[in-house]
Amino acid sequence: MIRRSSDKTTAQKKMFDAPGEVIFNYILNAGEFHDAGRIFSHVVLKPGCGLGKHAHKGDFEAYYVLKGEAKYDDNGTMTTLKPGDVAVCQDGEFHSVLNEGSEDFEFIALVLYVK
Repeated sequence: MIRRSSDKTTAQKKMFDAPGEVIFNYILNAGEFHDAGRIFSHVVLKPGCGLGKHAHKGDFEAYYVLKGEAKYDDNGTMTTLKPGDVAVCQDGEFHSVLNEGSEDFEFIALVLYVK
């Protein structure tokens, strides 16, 4: 399968009571995971936007940062994510991210189920 960039699926949603909306550019669409996961997306947070605090149960999530900087809550420890960083939220843990900068914050998000 080849999916051209012109055929990508996108969505914008408010997530977990954070300010603004999250832009999802789906790399894989629902139904393409063979029951192994549920999100594989190029995510964009515009300045002032975030993805609110939430826990993972039965899955884990990894972020790979492509562009910009953002504040990241890693189970209650605040840090700054920068390009090239990887953040992993394991099953049973929580996280959030907020773009307080002046440019877009972009990352790849992958959520896989724990077996």
